[in-house]
Amino acid sequence: MSESAETDSAHGRLAERRALGINLDRSLYGTFAEIGAGQEVVRHFFKAGGASGTVAKSMSAYDMRISDAIYGHPARYVSRERLVHMLDHEFALLVDRLAAERGATTRFFVLADTVATTPRDGEGQGHCWLGLRFQHQPGAKPSDIQLHLRLWDRSSARQQDALGLVGVNLLHAAIHDLADADRFLRSLLDGVGPDRVEVDWFHVSGPAVAHLDPAHAAIRLVRLGMTDAVLFDPSGDPVVPGEYLYRRDILLARGALRPVSRVNLDMLERGARLAPTPSTLRLLEISLRDDPTPEADVVARARLANELGIPVLISRYRGYYRLPGYLRRYTQGTVTLVAGINNLVEILNTENYSMLEGGLLEALGRLFKGGVRLLVYPMSGAQLNRLYQDPVARRVCFPDGLAVPDDSVVTLATLCLRPEVANLLDYLRVTRALAAIPDGDPVALACQPRTLVARIQSGQPGWEAEVEPRTAASIRRLGLWRD
Repeated sequence: MSESAETDSAHGRLAERRALGINLDRSLYGTFAEIGAGQEVVRHFFKAGGASGTVAKSMSAYDMRISDAIYGHPARYVSRERLVHMLDHEFALLVDRLAAERGATTRFFVLADTVATTPRDGEGQGHCWLGLRFQHQPGAKPSDIQLHLRLWDRSSARQQDALGLVGVNLLHAAIHDLADADRFLRSLLDGVGPDRVEVDWFHVSGPAVAHLDPAHAAIRLVRLGMTDAVLFDPSGDPVVPGEYLYRRDILLARGALRPVSRVNLDMLERGARLAPTPSTLRLLEISLRDDPTPEADVVARARLANELGIPVLISRYRGYYRLPGYLRRYTQGTVTLVAGINNLVEILNTENYSMLEGGLLEALGRLFKGGVRLLVYPMSGAQLNRLYQDPVARRVCFPDGLAVPDDSVVTLATLCLRPEVANLLDYLRVTRALAAIPDGDPVALACQPRTLVARIQSGQPGWEAEVEPRTAASIRRLGLWRD
């Protein structure tokens, strides 16, 4: 037996052990409703033995008309809307038919999924909506756990196998691991791993999961490596990135957003003037790669930007070069990145690419692949002089003895660089991959976002001028960054 076959067999045994343990718990009884890949979850319970103690009904309505007759007609079949219809219908039916007889001693549940696996032609990406509605004790109000999964195996059969394992894990974790949020989240991918399944959206509701905050859990998914990124829309809620970004032109600026400042907003505003279409989606991104702050802090930062109508992507990417590949999963529209001159130093630092065989040139090839453009936002002379004091910046970009007037505005076009760097950037400008943003708002250019939180914490006057009035009001109202 090959190593991969042995691994799959071990994972299958884990799922069967967990399924058998659930089958032997006579207080659990429910319905499995699965559409799109087969009855991948419930088969583990049948295979484990004793399923009559757990499975009230196993259901798979593949024909569109039959499915619509049971669950209603959704805008899309593989969607949260369809998943919720399935959970609503099957749980109501279960309680209506069995509550009088078993309700006092039974915890009812419905596990449902609606799936699109990769077609035989290999085009398209498998994904799944998976949900569990359950009672944590007999007669309790039901609770919901809903997930969106990306299925990364190349074959439909492998994706079906992965889905079956995650479904068993979900039911097992809801019974045994809810008290510990990290343990619960990690256990979802036991025997599968993030290389096969990505959990890019998570939602809970109900009494059994009241202690789990979906926004905080979304950040944990990134930090635990269970997804590359999560996305908060302007309402402040986590959304599925693939649905929100689908086919859109995207303009993205990265920042720590502690808090979102006028310079972040001006970068988007000036970048949008050079964007190809007025409908381009403006997006801010926070990288958690070197960010140890608590989940509550990250969520607060995102929501301050959301209050201004800006969606926020929260990723685990350190290098800019990885962002276009992520965005290209979901859109063939234009992708434009906005970066400051300090970010340009980071992009050009060869030490950041020791893991890449092609080093800096490979990173730049990946950054600009597929027509991606990078717009470079200007910097005040005073800030450039401070940046020059950084030994990394001097080594990477700037010639010896660089000095500019503090009251000047330095753009990419007027920036003095080392010859080898200037020649590289000249090529990128000629090919239109790189462009200078010619000006910036004077108030934004005077901002010092790196010290903003420290000044808020110390109560230093004047910080309010560096953020929008609505943001300043929210910071004061919520007591953010106050010791």
